[in-house]
Amino acid sequence: MQIALAPMEGLVDEILRDVLTRVGGIDWCVTEFIRVSDRLLPASHFRKLAPELGSASRTRSGTPVRVQLLGSDPVCLAENAAYACELGAPVIDLNFGCPAKTVNKSRGGAVLLKEPELLHAILSEVRRAVPREIPVTAKMRLGFDSPDGALDCARALVDGGAAQLVVHARTKTDGYKPPAHWEWVARVQEAVAVPVYANGEVWSLEDWRRCREVSGVEDIMLGRGLVSRPDLARQIAAAQARQPVAPMTWEEFLPLLQDFWLQARGKIAPRYAPGRLKQWRAMLTRSYPEAIALFAAMRRENDCAQIDALLGLQTASRTPSDALCA
Repeated sequence: MQIALAPMEGLVDEILRDVLTRVGGIDWCVTEFIRVSDRLLPASHFRKLAPELGSASRTRSGTPVRVQLLGSDPVCLAENAAYACELGAPVIDLNFGCPAKTVNKSRGGAVLLKEPELLHAILSEVRRAVPREIPVTAKMRLGFDSPDGALDCARALVDGGAAQLVVHARTKTDGYKPPAHWEWVARVQEAVAVPVYANGEVWSLEDWRRCREVSGVEDIMLGRGLVSRPDLARQIAAAQARQPVAPMTWEEFLPLLQDFWLQARGKIAPRYAPGRLKQWRAMLTRSYPEAIALFAAMRRENDCAQIDALLGLQTASRTPSDALCA
């Protein structure tokens, strides 16, 4: 069984990838999508969203990081994929699942599921451009507004050269509304001869067991469930190995949250760093009662020194830029 961390734009950046992969249980993760339109992107653009390219494409814990591209021009995607490989990408992943309206309006993400022929053309072109030893994978939803074409899309991607598929078990129109239709993952796996990962609505060990039973697949990609419960991958991996481990307590987790904050205010413009912390902290309230109290205390707080105090950090840990955070 493989457990992957989902690429979530604006949320799972290199800081959160670092922290979550250190908890354990994650076999690989994917960058936020790199938008490709009509030109070859500079190296700086790749390194901005995939800084792990500078460390053998691995997080601090040694977890491999794939580079994800999003676009609709087969040739341009192929050129950028080849360049990403030159920069050190170990795997090229292609995004056909993003449901964002702005992305779909510019002909990217899930809207391309209306065009299986284009999916095939993109995979074929990228596969030809990328060195043979580097896999090309794809993430898809069940369709744009209906799952009726899901099997055609999956076959188009695999016939074009996809070595793996991640299937988010909802359509674009479904968004993130439950339920996830895991039974369609089973149908996709029956239709293609490559590994298929189930993705969507796995928040707990019980959800994982039901997903595995309904989908019939072993491999899984975790998104919001893992961000909300940082040890979910570790729990699932342990359960699969029949060696259950105790859930991570708030006291065990707090040092990771502190480290996330220190990294965020060291790398993100001071006015935005508190927002990044609040974004994750809000999701943690689903799993930790302590996060609810922290959420209430920090809701309107933008002063970095006060946030340090709320997180139990010493004033001495502040950086010179902290004064700009207020």
